[in-house]
Amino acid sequence: MSTTTLTPDGLTAAPDLADILPPRKARGKIMMFIYRYPTIAAGGAMLSIILAIAIFAPLLWTVDPTALAPAKRTRFPSEQYWFGTDMLGRDVYSRVLYGARISLIVGFSVATLASVLGMLVGVCSGFIRWLDAIIMRVIDGMMSIPGILLAIALMALTRASVQTVVIAITVAEVPRVSRLVRGVVLSLREQPYVEAAIASGTRVPKIIFKHILPNTMAPIIVQATFICASAMLTEATLSFIGAGTPPTIPSWGNIMAEGRALWQVKPYIVFFPAIFLSVTVLAVNLLGDGLRDALDPRLAKKV
Repeated sequence: MSTTTLTPDGLTAAPDLADILPPRKARGKIMMFIYRYPTIAAGGAMLSIILAIAIFAPLLWTVDPTALAPAKRTRFPSEQYWFGTDMLGRDVYSRVLYGARISLIVGFSVATLASVLGMLVGVCSGFIRWLDAIIMRVIDGMMSIPGILLAIALMALTRASVQTVVIAITVAEVPRVSRLVRGVVLSLREQPYVEAAIASGTRVPKIIFKHILPNTMAPIIVQATFICASAMLTEATLSFIGAGTPPTIPSWGNIMAEGRALWQVKPYIVFFPAIFLSVTVLAVNLLGDGLRDALDPRLAKKV
């Protein structure tokens, strides 16, 4: 609350204004963090903007992204239609903003599921010796198939939906996480503190949860960011070739697929969703690079 005081001359001093900025010490910490990890700050800021756009899309002057208006089809960007309209008269601006929801849902869901499943498989393979040969042969077989082809095959066997896309991409990404975690566990298994825990009779589950898992979280978190970016690109690719989300769902891949027939005369239909997809993937990759530098003591910057 502002207060008014009198000076010795009897004049009224300016009221005290509330400090809307963080305390000076907190601002110093924020600037130090940005200085040490600029890629985390840049990637996090860009991703936060995209996330805010996806969440508050109904409040950002959008209309129904599936509403058809044949009389207003293929109109160039203008004050009324910021990104123009497509061949069915749908507002491209609204479709692009709502499409951010699909890409973020797919990216975050695949990153979470693939990280959890890959961590479980990798820990079991790396710590339980007799399971290693069996699990790794299955993983090798799955990794011999390109991820996009494996996802297409799974999509062909099921009904097209966002949930199916998430499952298909997750199955293709789990082997990569499993191999990463297995390599980390193999090195941790030979550490003196793990051998001491085994020699003292500590049960395997307790060793895994107390000594193994905490030391695998850093590489898993970094890998999850790259899986998130890869999942967004894979979803857009599947939708672009007609093997992803249903055409009725406004995703960036579907928008670009519908606009490719008019690319030479109406390039804006493909241009705007492609820009949003590129910026989102760039933000996630920057965040992943920054987390790698922050979590790896060999790469961390010294101040």
